[in-house]
Amino acid sequence: MQVLHINQSDITGGAAIAVHRLHQGLLAQGIDSRLLVDIVTTSSDRVAATPPRRRWDYQIRRLTKPLGFNDIHLTSTFEITKHPFYQAADVLHFHNLHSGYFNYLALPSLTKSKPAILTLHDMWSITGHCAYSFDCNRWKIGCGNCPYPDTYPPIQRDNTRLEWKLKNWAYSHSHLVGVVTTSHWLAEQAKQSMLGRFPVHHIPYSIDTQAYQPLDPEKCRSLLGIATGKKVLMFGAQSLTNPRKGGDLLLKALSGLPDSLKSEIVLLIMGNGGEKMAESLGIPSLNLGFVSSDRLKAIAYSAADLFLFPTRADAFGLVAQEAMACATPVVAFKVGGVPDIVRPGMTGYLAQPDNALDFGTGIVQLLEDQGLRDRLGQQSREIILEEYALELQSQRYLQLYEKALLY
Repeated sequence: MQVLHINQSDITGGAAIAVHRLHQGLLAQGIDSRLLVDIVTTSSDRVAATPPRRRWDYQIRRLTKPLGFNDIHLTSTFEITKHPFYQAADVLHFHNLHSGYFNYLALPSLTKSKPAILTLHDMWSITGHCAYSFDCNRWKIGCGNCPYPDTYPPIQRDNTRLEWKLKNWAYSHSHLVGVVTTSHWLAEQAKQSMLGRFPVHHIPYSIDTQAYQPLDPEKCRSLLGIATGKKVLMFGAQSLTNPRKGGDLLLKALSGLPDSLKSEIVLLIMGNGGEKMAESLGIPSLNLGFVSSDRLKAIAYSAADLFLFPTRADAFGLVAQEAMACATPVVAFKVGGVPDIVRPGMTGYLAQPDNALDFGTGIVQLLEDQGLRDRLGQQSREIILEEYALELQSQRYLQLYEKALLY
């Protein structure tokens, strides 16, 4: 069986990392898995680039972009059918279909002769434009009158009702045999959406539990140059300045910590944009910047007493999963799919959404109780091993692929 994953990138971004891990898991199961992506950064004969934009795509974009349509100018998407990876594939597996590389109107033609599965990594596939709708439920009734036109991916004009209808048309004419979500929360959203016409499955992200495992905390701190006797708080995201990631809420929570506790803390920052935050707090910090190495990330997570995950909206929480695999408890907000993995009293602390004071309470509670932290860390590792190992995810997808071939 040959499976072709179509995604925006091979390893850049949370969804891409998750897809690449699935790809590796399938290869380990003996499945011929390949990636067709817009941004190629790895070197592999199993990874190839999507067809380049046509010259007239850019001219069409000058008309469609001001009207509020970000991607329907990409006629190059229809050329995927000519790619050798596509022609050899038995099953198509679509992932993030936004980010300016894919025209969803091509779904009917791409799935005409091949069964396909669509995995949702956020809400974009069920809305009139946004990746996360926050408190807006207009996607259930066809969008229009969008309250958040500037949220990612932003639109220049509110044509969300028409885009919603276009997506609905594309799905109704596509050979999608199933929709997969990464969390129970997103599964419920999908069932209430235009994708509810298809079977909806829940298959969470997996993680390499050998690459991400607990390491000796003191040795890891020594490697990173962190002084002994300090309490290490770690946080990170691909872009810490993204409002959805909750950097402002984290700043409020940390600002409200007792001065006696602040004097004991070191902030370990992973990602872009964390320098100014640390400076404004007056708390010693170590900024690792953007980290792609699994080994370095495992060292950082193992060096931390707590991982802080202040996201305002998330379909799962990949970095929280990585921290838990390294036996590091997590403090997060009770939003989206985060409660699937951050479980109060088991793997961490869940604060009420947008409540920085409650978030700070969680930090204090866990920092001041070494025994509690150790127990939560151990349980975190056990849950990752039991529920999120690579082979579990690949086996679940393999069952779906086999069913798809019967359609």
